[in-house]
Amino acid sequence: MRVFLIVLVLTAVAGIAMADTNVTGNWAGSFNITRPNGDTNDSTAFLVLKQTGSEITGTVGPNESEQFPIKKGKIEGERITLEADHDGRAIKLDLKLDADRISGEVNMSDANDTAKAKLDVKRVK
Repeated sequence: MRVFLIVLVLTAVAGIAMADTNVTGNWAGSFNITRPNGDTNDSTAFLVLKQTGSEITGTVGPNESEQFPIKKGKIEGERITLEADHDGRAIKLDLKLDADRISGEVNMSDANDTAKAKLDVKRVK
C-alpha cells in the first residue's frame, strides 16, 4: 500500500510539472539573423504552438499572417526543438523555455545559403 501511495504522489507531481511547461499558445518577439558574411538583419518572430505530451505542432514565421508549418517538434524538460520548411529552406530551432519566454538559436539553410539567428519570444496573452 505504501509503494502505491508513493507512485500516486510521484505521478501527481509529474502531472503538475508537465502542466507548468505547456507551451501551447501564441508567442511573439524578435528574430535577429546573422549571415556568414557578417551581415545582420533584425526582424520579428511569431510562433503558434500546440503541445500534446512531448510533441509540439503548429507554425512559425515572422508574423501572424506569414506562417510555416512545423514538420517536427518536441519538448524535453526546458529544451524545445522544432523543424520547419519555407520554400525549400530548412529551418531548425534549438530553444529553451524559461517561464513565459522562449529563446535560442535558429539555423536556416538551402542549397545556396545558410544563416543563423537568435530568437527571443514571449507568450502573447
